[in-house]
Amino acid sequence: MMKILFIGDIVGKSGRQIVGKYLPDLIKKYQIDFVIANGENATHGKGLIEHHYEQLLKTGIDVITLGNHYASKNEIQDYIEGADCLIRPYNILKEFPGVGTAVYEVNDIRIRVTNLLGRVFMQEEVKNPFDALNEIIENEEKAEIHIVDFHAEATSEKQALAWAFDGKVTAVLGTHTHVQTHDERVLKNGTAMMCDVGMCGPYNGILGASRDIMIERAWHDTMLRYDVEKEKGAILSAVVLDVNEELGTTNSIKSISIVDEHI
Repeated sequence: MMKILFIGDIVGKSGRQIVGKYLPDLIKKYQIDFVIANGENATHGKGLIEHHYEQLLKTGIDVITLGNHYASKNEIQDYIEGADCLIRPYNILKEFPGVGTAVYEVNDIRIRVTNLLGRVFMQEEVKNPFDALNEIIENEEKAEIHIVDFHAEATSEKQALAWAFDGKVTAVLGTHTHVQTHDERVLKNGTAMMCDVGMCGPYNGILGASRDIMIERAWHDTMLRYDVEKEKGAILSAVVLDVNEELGTTNSIKSISIVDEHI
Protein backbone atom coordinates (compact mmCIF):
# COMPACT_ATOMS: atom_id res chain seq x y z
CA MET A 1 0.00 0.00 0.00
CA MET A 2 1.11 3.54 -0.72
CA LYS A 3 0.19 6.67 1.20
CA ILE A 4 -0.28 9.89 -0.76
CA LEU A 5 -0.89 13.31 0.79
CA PHE A 6 -2.66 15.92 -1.33
CA ILE A 7 -2.58 19.51 -0.03
CA GLY A 8 -5.20 22.07 -1.06
CA ASP A 9 -4.53 25.50 -2.59
CA ILE A 10 -1.60 27.20 -0.84
CA VAL A 11 -2.45 30.89 -0.45
CA GLY A 12 0.18 33.52 0.25
CA LYS A 13 2.81 33.71 2.99
CA SER A 14 0.74 32.16 5.77
CA GLY A 15 -0.12 29.24 3.48
CA ARG A 16 3.56 28.63 2.81
CA GLN A 17 4.35 28.98 6.50
CA ILE A 18 1.73 26.55 7.81
CA VAL A 19 2.74 23.94 5.23
CA GLY A 20 6.37 24.35 6.22
CA LYS A 21 5.50 24.01 9.89
CA TYR A 22 3.21 20.98 9.80
CA LEU A 23 4.12 18.98 6.70
CA PRO A 24 7.14 17.15 8.19
CA ASP A 25 4.98 15.91 11.08
CA LEU A 26 2.14 14.89 8.76
CA ILE A 27 4.55 12.89 6.61
CA LYS A 28 5.82 11.11 9.71
CA LYS A 29 2.40 10.60 11.32
CA TYR A 30 0.72 9.11 8.25
CA GLN A 31 3.87 7.48 6.81
CA ILE A 32 3.45 9.41 3.57
CA ASP A 33 5.28 8.20 0.46
CA PHE A 34 4.39 11.04 -1.92
CA VAL A 35 3.15 14.63 -1.48
CA ILE A 36 1.22 16.69 -4.03
CA ALA A 37 0.18 20.30 -3.41
CA ASN A 38 -1.68 22.92 -5.38
CA GLY A 39 0.48 26.05 -5.40
CA GLU A 40 -1.27 28.36 -7.83
CA ASN A 41 -1.95 31.01 -5.15
CA ALA A 42 1.30 30.65 -3.23
CA THR A 43 2.85 33.98 -4.27
CA HIS A 44 0.89 36.88 -2.75
CA GLY A 45 -2.34 34.97 -3.38
CA LYS A 46 -2.00 34.72 -7.16
CA GLY A 47 0.55 32.73 -9.17
CA LEU A 48 3.85 31.12 -8.25
CA ILE A 49 7.34 32.59 -8.57
CA GLU A 50 10.41 30.39 -8.79
CA HIS A 51 11.67 31.24 -5.30
CA HIS A 52 8.42 30.08 -3.72
CA TYR A 53 8.33 26.99 -5.93
CA GLU A 54 11.77 25.99 -4.64
CA GLN A 55 10.84 26.94 -1.08
CA LEU A 56 7.78 24.69 -1.12
CA LEU A 57 9.74 21.72 -2.45
CA LYS A 58 12.10 22.05 0.50
CA THR A 59 9.18 21.57 2.92
CA GLY A 60 8.71 18.01 1.64
CA ILE A 61 6.34 18.49 -1.30
CA ASP A 62 7.16 16.27 -4.27
CA VAL A 63 4.94 17.81 -6.97
CA ILE A 64 3.15 21.15 -7.27
CA THR A 65 0.08 21.63 -9.44
CA LEU A 66 -1.41 24.90 -10.61
CA GLY A 67 -4.79 26.24 -11.74
CA ASN A 68 -6.41 29.20 -13.46
CA HIS A 69 -3.70 31.56 -12.19
CA TYR A 70 -0.92 29.53 -13.83
CA ALA A 71 0.21 32.54 -15.89
CA SER A 72 -0.30 35.28 -13.28
CA LYS A 73 3.42 35.70 -12.65
CA ASN A 74 5.29 36.35 -15.90
CA GLU A 75 8.52 34.77 -14.67
CA ILE A 76 6.92 31.32 -14.65
CA GLN A 77 7.46 31.16 -18.40
CA ASP A 78 11.19 31.50 -17.79
CA TYR A 79 11.52 28.64 -15.31
CA ILE A 80 8.66 26.17 -15.80
CA GLU A 81 10.42 24.17 -18.54
CA GLY A 82 13.19 23.29 -16.11
CA ALA A 83 10.84 22.77 -13.16
CA ASP A 84 10.35 19.00 -13.23
CA CYS A 85 8.07 19.05 -10.19
CA LEU A 86 5.66 21.69 -11.49
CA ILE A 87 2.53 20.87 -13.50
CA ARG A 88 0.28 23.45 -15.14
CA PRO A 89 -3.23 22.73 -16.45
CA TYR A 90 -3.21 20.18 -19.26
CA ASN A 91 -6.28 21.39 -21.12
CA ILE A 92 -5.44 25.06 -21.72
CA LEU A 93 -5.93 26.18 -25.32
CA LYS A 94 -3.18 28.77 -25.64
CA GLU A 95 0.43 27.78 -26.15
CA PHE A 96 2.28 27.80 -22.85
CA PRO A 97 5.50 26.10 -21.70
CA GLY A 98 5.52 23.22 -19.26
CA VAL A 99 3.46 20.04 -19.03
CA GLY A 100 -0.02 19.25 -17.77
CA THR A 101 0.61 15.64 -16.81
CA ALA A 102 3.75 13.81 -15.72
CA VAL A 103 4.90 10.53 -14.21
CA TYR A 104 7.04 10.24 -11.07
CA GLU A 105 8.60 7.10 -9.66
CA VAL A 106 8.56 6.22 -5.96
CA ASN A 107 9.84 2.84 -4.74
CA ASP A 108 9.53 1.44 -8.29
CA ILE A 109 5.89 2.58 -8.45
CA ARG A 110 4.92 5.06 -11.17
CA ILE A 111 2.59 7.87 -10.14
CA ARG A 112 0.97 10.03 -12.78
CA VAL A 113 -0.18 13.49 -11.71
CA THR A 114 -2.56 15.40 -13.98
CA ASN A 115 -3.79 18.99 -13.65
CA LEU A 116 -7.08 19.94 -15.34
CA LEU A 117 -9.18 23.10 -15.44
CA GLY A 118 -12.96 22.99 -15.32
CA ARG A 119 -15.27 24.88 -17.68
CA VAL A 120 -18.39 25.67 -15.62
CA PHE A 121 -18.31 29.24 -14.17
CA MET A 122 -14.61 29.55 -15.08
CA GLN A 123 -13.34 32.55 -17.04
CA GLU A 124 -10.78 30.93 -19.32
CA GLU A 125 -11.98 28.88 -22.25
CA VAL A 126 -10.32 25.47 -22.12
CA LYS A 127 -10.48 22.12 -23.84
CA ASN A 128 -13.19 19.79 -22.53
CA PRO A 129 -11.63 18.25 -19.37
CA PHE A 130 -13.41 14.93 -19.95
CA ASP A 131 -11.93 14.61 -23.43
CA ALA A 132 -8.55 15.75 -22.11
CA LEU A 133 -8.43 13.12 -19.37
CA ASN A 134 -9.60 10.42 -21.75
CA GLU A 135 -6.81 11.46 -24.14
CA ILE A 136 -4.21 11.09 -21.40
CA ILE A 137 -5.48 7.66 -20.35
CA GLU A 138 -5.54 6.37 -23.93
CA ASN A 139 -2.31 7.88 -25.25
CA GLU A 140 0.16 8.58 -22.44
CA GLU A 141 2.56 6.23 -20.65
CA LYS A 142 0.75 3.98 -18.22
CA ALA A 143 1.30 4.32 -14.48
CA GLU A 144 0.16 2.25 -11.53
CA ILE A 145 -1.34 5.31 -9.83
CA HIS A 146 -3.04 8.33 -11.41
CA ILE A 147 -3.99 11.38 -9.32
CA VAL A 148 -6.03 14.16 -10.94
CA ASP A 149 -6.13 17.71 -9.55
CA PHE A 150 -9.35 19.08 -11.03
CA HIS A 151 -9.21 22.85 -10.59
CA ALA A 152 -12.83 23.80 -11.07
CA GLU A 153 -15.69 25.85 -9.63
CA ALA A 154 -18.80 23.68 -9.91
CA THR A 155 -19.26 20.71 -7.61
CA SER A 156 -21.43 19.04 -10.25
CA GLU A 157 -18.62 19.15 -12.80
CA LYS A 158 -16.16 17.73 -10.26
CA GLN A 159 -18.49 14.91 -9.28
CA ALA A 160 -19.26 14.17 -12.93
CA LEU A 161 -15.57 13.82 -13.81
CA ALA A 162 -14.96 11.52 -10.86
CA TRP A 163 -17.91 9.27 -11.71
CA ALA A 164 -17.07 9.28 -15.42
CA PHE A 165 -13.57 7.98 -14.70
CA ASP A 166 -14.36 5.80 -11.70
CA GLY A 167 -11.98 2.85 -11.87
CA LYS A 168 -9.84 4.51 -14.55
CA VAL A 169 -7.92 6.88 -12.26
CA THR A 170 -6.91 6.58 -8.61
CA ALA A 171 -8.36 9.89 -7.42
CA VAL A 172 -10.11 13.03 -8.66
CA LEU A 173 -9.47 15.78 -6.13
CA GLY A 174 -11.05 19.20 -6.50
CA THR A 175 -9.23 22.47 -5.91
CA HIS A 176 -10.00 26.17 -6.56
CA THR A 177 -12.91 27.04 -4.24
CA HIS A 178 -10.73 27.04 -1.08
CA VAL A 179 -13.42 25.53 1.20
CA GLN A 180 -12.96 21.91 2.26
CA THR A 181 -16.17 20.13 1.28
CA HIS A 182 -15.82 17.06 3.53
CA ASP A 183 -17.58 14.90 0.95
CA GLU A 184 -14.61 12.60 0.50
CA ARG A 185 -15.47 9.07 -0.54
CA VAL A 186 -14.26 6.13 -2.58
CA LEU A 187 -16.56 5.42 -5.53
CA LYS A 188 -17.81 1.97 -6.53
CA ASN A 189 -14.84 1.09 -8.75
CA GLY A 190 -12.13 2.44 -6.46
CA THR A 191 -11.64 6.08 -7.46
CA ALA A 192 -11.39 8.51 -4.53
CA MET A 193 -13.06 11.88 -4.89
CA MET A 194 -13.56 15.11 -2.99
CA CYS A 195 -15.18 18.19 -4.48
CA ASP A 196 -12.66 20.51 -2.84
CA VAL A 197 -9.69 19.69 -0.65
CA GLY A 198 -9.70 23.23 0.76
CA MET A 199 -6.85 25.68 1.20
CA CYS A 200 -3.75 26.48 3.21
CA GLY A 201 -3.61 30.11 4.20
CA PRO A 202 -5.39 32.91 6.08
CA TYR A 203 -7.99 31.37 8.38
CA ASN A 204 -9.64 34.70 9.19
CA GLY A 205 -9.99 35.89 5.61
CA ILE A 206 -12.64 35.01 3.05
CA LEU A 207 -11.23 32.26 0.86
CA GLY A 208 -7.85 33.60 2.00
CA ALA A 209 -8.56 37.12 0.77
CA SER A 210 -9.03 40.27 2.88
CA ARG A 211 -12.38 40.26 4.70
CA ASP A 212 -12.88 43.97 4.22
CA ILE A 213 -12.25 43.83 0.49
CA MET A 214 -14.42 40.76 -0.03
CA ILE A 215 -17.31 42.23 1.98
CA GLU A 216 -17.07 45.50 0.04
CA ARG A 217 -17.08 43.63 -3.28
CA ALA A 218 -20.06 41.48 -2.29
CA TRP A 219 -22.12 44.18 -0.58
CA HIS A 220 -21.58 47.16 -2.88
CA ASP A 221 -20.67 45.36 -6.11
CA THR A 222 -17.35 47.18 -6.30
CA MET A 223 -14.32 45.85 -8.16
CA LEU A 224 -11.64 46.37 -5.54
CA ARG A 225 -8.41 44.49 -6.15
CA TYR A 226 -8.03 41.26 -4.19
CA ASP A 227 -5.45 41.16 -1.40
CA VAL A 228 -4.45 38.40 1.00
CA GLU A 229 -5.86 38.67 4.54
CA LYS A 230 -3.14 39.86 6.93
CA GLU A 231 -4.72 39.02 10.29
CA LYS A 232 -2.98 36.20 12.16
CA GLY A 233 -4.38 32.70 11.92
CA ALA A 234 -3.85 30.06 9.25
CA ILE A 235 -5.49 26.82 8.17
CA LEU A 236 -4.00 23.75 6.49
CA SER A 237 -6.35 21.54 4.47
CA ALA A 238 -5.37 18.22 2.90
CA VAL A 239 -6.38 14.61 2.30
CA VAL A 240 -4.52 11.34 2.83
CA LEU A 241 -5.05 8.57 0.28
CA ASP A 242 -4.36 4.94 1.12
CA VAL A 243 -3.71 3.49 -2.34
CA ASN A 244 -3.52 -0.05 -3.67
CA GLU A 245 -0.76 0.36 -6.23
CA GLU A 246 -1.36 -3.08 -7.72
CA LEU A 247 -4.93 -2.20 -8.71
CA GLY A 248 -4.47 1.57 -9.05
CA THR A 249 -7.43 2.12 -6.73
CA THR A 250 -7.91 3.87 -3.39
CA ASN A 251 -8.70 1.96 -0.22
CA SER A 252 -9.56 5.02 1.84
CA ILE A 253 -9.47 8.82 1.83
CA LYS A 254 -9.19 10.91 4.99
CA SER A 255 -9.51 14.70 5.23
CA ILE A 256 -7.17 16.78 7.39
CA SER A 257 -7.76 20.28 8.74
CA ILE A 258 -5.32 22.10 11.04
CA VAL A 259 -5.83 25.63 12.38
CA ASP A 260 -2.94 27.61 13.84
CA GLU A 261 -3.92 30.99 15.31
CA HIS A 262 -0.29 32.09 15.68
CA ILE A 263 0.84 32.13 12.03
